[in-house]
Amino acid sequence: MTSQETTFVRVLGRWDVLAVAFGAMIGFGWVVLTGEFLDGAGTLGAALAFVIGGVIMVLVGLTYAELASAMPAAGGEHNYLLRGMGSRAAFVTSWALVLGYVSVVAFEAVALPSALQFLVPQLETGRLWSVAGSDVFAVWVAVGLGGAVVMTALNYLGVRPAAVFQSVIVIFLLAVGAVLLLGSFVGGDTGNMEPVFGSGLAGMVGVLVAVPFLFVGFDVIPQSAEEINLPSRLIGKLLVVSVMLAAAWYVLIMVTVGSSMPAAELAESDLAAADGMAALWNSQAMGNILGLGGVAGILTSWNAFLIGASRLVFAMARSGMLPAWFSKVHPQYRTPSNAILFIGALSVISPFFGEEALVWLVDSGGLAIIIAYILVATTFLVLRRREPEMERPFRLVAGPVIGALAVVLSIGLAVLFLPGMPSALVLAEWIILAFWVGLGLVFFVRLPGVGPGADAEQRLLDTLRRR
Repeated sequence: MTSQETTFVRVLGRWDVLAVAFGAMIGFGWVVLTGEFLDGAGTLGAALAFVIGGVIMVLVGLTYAELASAMPAAGGEHNYLLRGMGSRAAFVTSWALVLGYVSVVAFEAVALPSALQFLVPQLETGRLWSVAGSDVFAVWVAVGLGGAVVMTALNYLGVRPAAVFQSVIVIFLLAVGAVLLLGSFVGGDTGNMEPVFGSGLAGMVGVLVAVPFLFVGFDVIPQSAEEINLPSRLIGKLLVVSVMLAAAWYVLIMVTVGSSMPAAELAESDLAAADGMAALWNSQAMGNILGLGGVAGILTSWNAFLIGASRLVFAMARSGMLPAWFSKVHPQYRTPSNAILFIGALSVISPFFGEEALVWLVDSGGLAIIIAYILVATTFLVLRRREPEMERPFRLVAGPVIGALAVVLSIGLAVLFLPGMPSALVLAEWIILAFWVGLGLVFFVRLPGVGPGADAEQRLLDTLRRR
């Protein structure tokens, strides 16, 4: 490998890794979707759905954990597929993940002003235009654009500043969760949880379809593996722990908010969790604090996916699948600077498109991420069979069984996005996917084992096998 390809610095410790992954999974959805979940599934039904969803994601995460410990290289899934199934499968998986990651980064630039409207209603000032029925306001855009510039600059300046920022915000987020839990004991009423299972199985399915969106982010750990200063085995363990912590968080939110108000009232709220907190403490100020917790979730998710997306794009460029410009590492800050600037630029322009168009992008990205999960779990099984002696510092007991379950359950999640299913994509979202596939074909046709990227790909494969 060239010197340019070895200039990342290992500065991320145990807490940094957990904070990045947990913060990636805890975005803003828990604030706005809680009322809908509780109304449809009931308090215990929603909590149970998150337990089930958490189990599915832990199974997928276990396959990631073994692969991440065996191949701790920037780009995570890209490297696993490259070694296990070749360049074409690696490209398909990585390209799908790029869509998923970029969709989250772009959406956070819209989610930030949307969340702050709870505290500052004046953000809807200076109407510019309407996109897909969603009005776009000048002040609202300015807030999202400003946030995008700050988050991009933070990541450009180094993974260490980004990790410190993540840690501080996650600590605040956990403090908000502790206050919410205490409020449930102080002002909660189990009578508000009736009916505990809402509309039954249908309601629980409605929660499960949101699992891919709400849990995406644990895979940021393997994306940044070359910057983690920990034993490979511990990297795998922390990945699984982060998924468990996220599942526990979502169960906590369902139970505590469910005890605050009747589900029908929460369903009518724009920010159900915040209104639930206000009701538990009989204080609007406490509701505002939870609203700030939602803002914190946006920032941690935004920061983590900038880290993950930039490392993935960097890895694709390093193996010759994207232009070499994306593989530049800043000589001082040791970050994939061009990849960060590119993704940051996308988040800068995203507020101009309004909320509805970005929802389409996120939904499309959700399906793309599940496709990547299926391919990673399949690669796990392939490598178990093809390279049984490969060093695996975090080796799963009953690995083939876990891998097969991860594949089957991930396919089950993907089916929920198909026409006629509860979370079926709309036409605009299929168009986005078709556009992304078409754009990917431009690079895909350059992937036979010859050409300018072939030598880089072979060097990377050789390096992965030596690890």
